Amino acid sequence: MKALREGFTTGTCAAAATKAAILLLAGKGRPESVDVLLPNGERVTLPVLYARKKGASAVAAVRKDAGDDPDITDGCTVVALVSWDAGDAGDDAGVIVIEAGEGVGVVTKPGLSVAPGEAAVNPVPRRMIKDALRSVTDRGVRVTLSIPGGETLAAKTFNPRLGIAGGLSILGTSGRVRPFSCPALRASLQCLLAMTAASGVTAPVFVPGRIGKRAAKRHFRVGCGQVVEVGNEWGFVLDILREHPFSALLILGHPGKLAKLAFGRWDTHSSRSESAAAGVADVAARTLRRTVAGSGTVEGVFSLLEPREREQVGNVLAGMVRRAVGERVGRGVETAVVLVDMKGDIIGREGDLKPWQL
Repeated sequence: MKALREGFTTGTCAAAATKAAILLLAGKGRPESVDVLLPNGERVTLPVLYARKKGASAVAAVRKDAGDDPDITDGCTVVALVSWDAGDAGDDAGVIVIEAGEGVGVVTKPGLSVAPGEAAVNPVPRRMIKDALRSVTDRGVRVTLSIPGGETLAAKTFNPRLGIAGGLSILGTSGRVRPFSCPALRASLQCLLAMTAASGVTAPVFVPGRIGKRAAKRHFRVGCGQVVEVGNEWGFVLDILREHPFSALLILGHPGKLAKLAFGRWDTHSSRSESAAAGVADVAARTLRRTVAGSGTVEGVFSLLEPREREQVGNVLAGMVRRAVGERVGRGVETAVVLVDMKGDIIGREGDLKPWQL
């Protein structure tokens, strides 16, 4: 099986372009390449497409390389225009302002990890951009990010339905693009489950990705190799689960992914299954016996509820996921479900959690 080449997210490219531009603006030369820090502490180097002065500002660009992943933004140019921003308290205030330029979207609805009115730059890329700037200067800086052609590309994504207007989102949680190949991914998951069982694990924890993995380690007692990142291949993984002598299973993650299982959508990739937001809003309305405002995202639905209501709805939804998974897996494996929000806080649970409790 050929190894797939990883690439870099738009967030990493934005951080690199920003660093190249601020180096030029600060009088530290015109870089041909720059290094940026990934969230895991790794430092990587990206080539700079161009960097030049533009009046009292500087602009630089990095071309995105998504590796072997069929990413819609592969080959796009990510541009950063930077200028000194005095803010309200002078140059030494150190305020960093990130704005959306051509082809970068603006958030228009609540419920996302970025507030309405802000550029659609997710929290991890924002932090990477700020780290890149702070590696060069402590002064206040205004950054305008652009992706030429981004508005046209965004029409092919879920952004319009999520309330992101005018362009693409700048995304990424790890800084790297992990290439997607369905046969390769399934073969890897099959090997991973076999290794998990061979290591003596009897109660694995299945998570969609990093949010679930971090939450599992935070809230429960999990050993090395016990947490399995399923990604979007829930139907496939649950169908081969019975090939191994597991006695209990904890499914843990954000309801944006896991609620889809309750509605029979076993491939949770956003391009192959519709959002669960409408279904979750309906569950919330029936549980609370009142009208619940709709949202483009599941996170948005939960953000509109009071804390006690979030727990009520979360528990009901966790129960629905547990029943659906139980029907798919069959008898012999006791299943529990824990739902967490984007911060990793528990918002719903169902089933016996003793095998994993601290």
